[in-house]
Amino acid sequence: MIVFLIYFIDLATRVFVLVLIVQVVISYFVSPFHPIRQTLDRVVEPLLNPIRRLIPAIGMFDFSPVILIVMVQLVSSILKTALMALSL
Repeated sequence: MIVFLIYFIDLATRVFVLVLIVQVVISYFVSPFHPIRQTLDRVVEPLLNPIRRLIPAIGMFDFSPVILIVMVQLVSSILKTALMALSL
């Protein structure tokens, strides 16, 4: 059961990071009114907005997606380590 949870956390992390990267790339090329972009924005923006309030864009560069990726990876790593410790 714990192995399944670890696998699920790893898979969810990878999928979310992929969705975040796709959203960032699409935001440069696709209209904000496109249905795919709106869907991706609904998933990602609620997590990016608090980071943007703390660390605003520097010139044209918005580092909030990078910070969110690092945070998601960190939380994933902590959860997987805790679950592995429980399985011992």
